[in-house]
Parts: sequence; C-alpha cells; structure tokens
Amino acid sequence: MGDSIIGRCAFLGALCCAIAGVHFVSKKRSHPLPPGPPAGSMLLGHYGQMPWGSPVTVFREWAKKYGDVVYVRCFGQPYIVLDSAEAATELLEKQSAIFSSRPNTMVYKLMGWDPDVVFLPYGPQFRKQRKIFQTSFSPQACVEFQPMQLQNAHILAHGLMENQGDPVQLLNRFTIAAAIGIAYGHQIMSADDEYIKIIQDSATALSHGGMPAGTLVDYFPVLQYFPSWFPGTHYVNVAREWKWAVRKMIEWPYEVVLKNIAAGSARPCFVVNQLEAACKDVLTSDEHEDIRTAAAVIYSAGSDTISFTLQKFFLAMLLYPEVQKKGQDEVDQVVGADRLPSFEDRDSLPFVNCIIQELLRWHPVAPLAVPHCSTEEYVYKGMRIPKGSYVFPNTESMSLDDTVYKNPSEFDPSRFLPPSEGGRGEPQFEPAFGFGRRVCPGKHLALANLWAVVSTVLATLQIEKARDETGREITQSGEFNIGFTRYVATGKRRSY
Repeated sequence: MGDSIIGRCAFLGALCCAIAGVHFVSKKRSHPLPPGPPAGSMLLGHYGQMPWGSPVTVFREWAKKYGDVVYVRCFGQPYIVLDSAEAATELLEKQSAIFSSRPNTMVYKLMGWDPDVVFLPYGPQFRKQRKIFQTSFSPQACVEFQPMQLQNAHILAHGLMENQGDPVQLLNRFTIAAAIGIAYGHQIMSADDEYIKIIQDSATALSHGGMPAGTLVDYFPVLQYFPSWFPGTHYVNVAREWKWAVRKMIEWPYEVVLKNIAAGSARPCFVVNQLEAACKDVLTSDEHEDIRTAAAVIYSAGSDTISFTLQKFFLAMLLYPEVQKKGQDEVDQVVGADRLPSFEDRDSLPFVNCIIQELLRWHPVAPLAVPHCSTEEYVYKGMRIPKGSYVFPNTESMSLDDTVYKNPSEFDPSRFLPPSEGGRGEPQFEPAFGFGRRVCPGKHLALANLWAVVSTVLATLQIEKARDETGREITQSGEFNIGFTRYVATGKRRSY
C-alpha cells in the first residue's frame, strides 16, 4: 500500500514537472521570430533570396524595412542579421555566454582552417587559444614588438619615397613583414621571399571559400563524401584543391623556427617566447599544435587586415587633403623635423590617433563580421532567437548609423575629438574588432602597427594623386569593393 502511494506521488510529481516544462517551452515559443522578408519556399526558405555576392548592402536594405534584427532561414537553418550597434552589444556582448560560438563552416574545416581561433566554436580549445593571445599581446606585452614595428614602417616609407614598386605591393610587403617578424622572427628582404608567397596562397584559399556558413556543404555536410562531379560539391572541390596552401602556411614557418632554435640562430618572436614559456624540453604534439596554430593566425589574419586598413589610409589622404595637412602639422609641431615619431609621442598626437580611429570606422575591414552562433534560445525585445542561429553583425551598416555619426560617409577624424577641442565627441567604433568574447585578441598589436605607419608616413611623405604619361592627375573615384580598395597614389618626400 505504502509503495503504491509513493509510486503515485512520484508519477504525479514527474507529470507536474513535465507539464511545467511544456508550459515553459510553449511560453518561450509563443514569442514571434524577428521580422524578415517572405520566404521563397518551405524547403529552401530564403536561400534563393540571400545576397551571397553583396550581403552588406542588401542586409541594410532589409533592416530599413524590418528593423535592426532581421530573421531569414535557409534549408531550415535560422540566420539573424544585426544591423545596429545597440542590438549587437545587447546580444553579443551582454549575452556573450549564449552568443559566442561559431557556425560549423565545413568548407573552412575541409581546407584546414578549423584549428584557427577565428573559426573555433566556443569551448575549451577556444579558451586555451584565446589565453595564449591575451597573455602574449596585452598592451604591456606589445611593447616588445614596437622597435620592429617602427623599423618596418621606416622601410615602407623609404620604399614609397624612392618609388621602389607599386604602392599596394609595398603595403602588402610591409604588413607581411610585420606579421612574420612578430610571429616567427623572420626578416623579409625581397619581394620574392617564400613567406610572401605562402601567405598569398593561403589568402587565395580563404577568398575562394565562399560566404562563411553559406555554402551547400555547410547545409549538407554529407556532400563532402560525394564525387567531385556531383552537383553541389563545388566548394568541397575548392577546399580539397587549396588545403595544401593552408597546411603549408601553418606548418612550414613553425618548422623553420624549430630548426633555427636547434642551430642557435632563432630571433626573438612569438613562437620562441611560447616555447620558452612552456619550460619543457619536449612538448606534446597538442602543445606544438597550439603554438603553431596561434602563430599562423598572427601571420594570416594580421597581414590582411592591416594591409587593407593602410590602403584606406592612402585613399583617405587623397580624398581629404585637409586631413593629411592637419595630421602633418600636428606631427611637425610635436616631433619636429630632426627625428621620426616614436611610441613615446603617441599620447601627444591626438589627431593622429583620431585618424586611426576613423580608419577603423570608415568602410570597416570586415563589413560583415564572421558569424556568431547561439547555443541557447533567447528572447530579445519580445523576439525569439532560436538555438543554433547564425548571427551576422552588419558592421558596415553600424559604421553608417547617422544617429551616432554625423555625415557617416565622410572621413572626418575630428568627430572623435572632444567638443572643447573642436570635435563632436562621437564614440570610437568598437565593432571594428568584433564583439564580446570574440573581440580580436590582437587588437593592441594591430593598433600599434597602424600607428607606426600612419605617424611615419605623415612625418615623411606627401600623399598625392599619381599622374599619367601626359602629366595629368589621375582622378580617384573613391569606390570600395569588399576585400580591397581601388586607388592610384604616389608618395613623395616632404619638404620642410
């Protein structure tokens, strides 16, 4: 009798819990999804409407119609587009415990990018990699690399001054030299250096990978096992074709450092620092892989983003000569004509620092940031964001928000100066480096690199329009493409 009563009570208790759980889930499900364009079909969802070629502009148009949180669905996979810094901050920053993972990007995984901290899902391996970067590239730790950054900036300025090649190629060479020097201690001596070819090959591989989490193999991973002629396997074939380039970029420079250490000729660098910090004669294969992969991130991500930002700098100096003049005047007043700027001058050059901040805002390097992935369902302003949603921050749209930035299309560094100094006191563009737990861990290193070049160029060069064979100025259109800038410029020695 007693057992029967206990059994009934247990059953009723379990039933109550089940009913409460169903009620809780149904209550959450009662919240509507965010608004978005009508789906094309039940099966494909919005796949046929997705702007794979130019997502930023179309996403912005959708946001104007549906709001700053837009929902679309492709083959059952929910996508969320965040068009405002407010929405991105509320979700990706304040709810980072939910919105810090990454989609399963099969193409990049097949290429060999999956150990890269940029693509790692949130978990123990991501936290381990991030800790390596946070320790190695804190503001204090970055001081070690400043002499190398200044030296490379001086080499770049000299190359531009002496017309030693195409400006874009010189900028690319500088950024690769800076990244490779910090990561591996190697000094780039010529344009045909093997390290330059390696990074160019891996960058080509990445550019061929399609939109992250947007290819057919991302929706249907089973396609990776189908023959190359099978429909829908295009990006699988691309990944197979370029996997060698990614693997070489990760492995070869690291092996060179190990050989240099054995020969007693290794230079101070990130890899050497990490191996010394391990305090072990023999590292496990996993420990080697952690260091090897982290170094490759510096090498690959660091060079591309800095190169594009510096190309924007040259374009801005062409289109806004008054900004160049104001920056030059500040450098001349603080530094003088007898030496070049050093990092000790950094705090004394507020307008130069504002130029760098405006470079981060004006046409962001990543106009559509790498997508986050939600690990739980979440309700934001009455809208249900499903678990497993791919969340795209529309960074460029945030940079053009005229409720935050006056005349956002204009390159105007003074916007960041306080009103007491003739500025508007507008906020710095924090989305440039990502959100929440996915903020770029090399932020301080990148800012120092930019400062070294911008201050050196302003001190030494006059950036002006190039001329054609007849001596006529080549007019710059100011057009932008995602991933690169088209411009024609020349740098000549300044006269004091």
